[in-house]
Amino acid sequence: MTGYGRAKIENDEREISVEIKSVNHRFLDLNIKVPRLYAYLEDMIKKTVQQFLVRGKVDIYVTVKEREGSDIKVSPNMPVIESYLQAAKAISEKFGLSDSDIKLIDIMKLPDAISADKEEQDAEIISSQVESVLTCALNEYDAMRQTEGTRLCEDILRRGQLIGSFVDYIESRSPVSVTEYREKITQRMKELLDGSDFAQQRILAEAALFADKVSVTEEIVRLRSHLKQLDSMVRGSVAAGRKLDFLIQELNREANTIGSKANDYDIAKTVVDLKAEIEKIREQIQNLE
Repeated sequence: MTGYGRAKIENDEREISVEIKSVNHRFLDLNIKVPRLYAYLEDMIKKTVQQFLVRGKVDIYVTVKEREGSDIKVSPNMPVIESYLQAAKAISEKFGLSDSDIKLIDIMKLPDAISADKEEQDAEIISSQVESVLTCALNEYDAMRQTEGTRLCEDILRRGQLIGSFVDYIESRSPVSVTEYREKITQRMKELLDGSDFAQQRILAEAALFADKVSVTEEIVRLRSHLKQLDSMVRGSVAAGRKLDFLIQELNREANTIGSKANDYDIAKTVVDLKAEIEKIREQIQNLE
C-alpha cells in the first residue's frame, strides 16, 4: 500500500530523522538508506519494519547529524595511503611524470584513505534513538495507510455488492434463456416436421440437452461463496492481501466459465460487466496488506 511517514528528534548530541515512503508490491521489499558510519543500524531497522509491514516496496531514509564536538574518531588508513603513493610513484616513473604536485588534501580524498568511526560506547545509544524515531515515523505512516485503507475497503465492498447483483440477474435470466431456446426450436421443428410424437420428443430432448449445457448453477453457488469470503476478509482485522489475490482469481475463473456456457446475449453482456468489476477490485487489493 502507498504511504508516507516522517519523524525527527533533536538533542544536545545529534539530530535524527527518518522518512518512509512506499508503493504497491506483492511482497515486502525494503530499501534502507543510512549513513555509512551507521551501517550497523540496518539490521535493527529491518526487524522493526517487519513488525509493522507485510508487503510493499518501502524506501526508508535515515539521517544522523552529529553536533559539533561529538565523539567521532577520524584516522588515516596507512596501508591504503602507502599503496596509493607507491602506485603514484610507479606511474610517474613509467611515464616520466612528476609526483611533486600531489598534495595532502588530494590523498585524503582518495577512497578509504581516511576512516571515520563512532566511538563504540555511543552505538547502543544511537541505535535506541533511531529505533524510537523509526517507530514514530511508522506510526504516522500507518495512520495514513489506515485512512486510505478504509476508503479502499469501502470501494471494494461496494463493488462486491454490485457483482452480487449481477449474479442475481444471471441466476434469474438463465432459466428464461432455456425457455426461449425451447420456443425457438419448437418453432423450427414445426417448420421442418409435422406435430408427431417424434417431433415432440426431439424438442424435449434438445431442450433438456441445452438446459444441461448452459446450466450455471454450480458457478453461481461458488461465486456467492467467494463474495461472502471477500466481504469477510475485507472487513477483517488481519492482513489478507495475498489471500484476496487468490480469491479474485477464483471469482474471475467462475465468471469466465459462465461466459463460455452462456448462449444468451443478456447473460454474456452481464458477464462482461461482472468481469470489469472484478478487475477493478483486483487493482484495488494491490493497495491492501
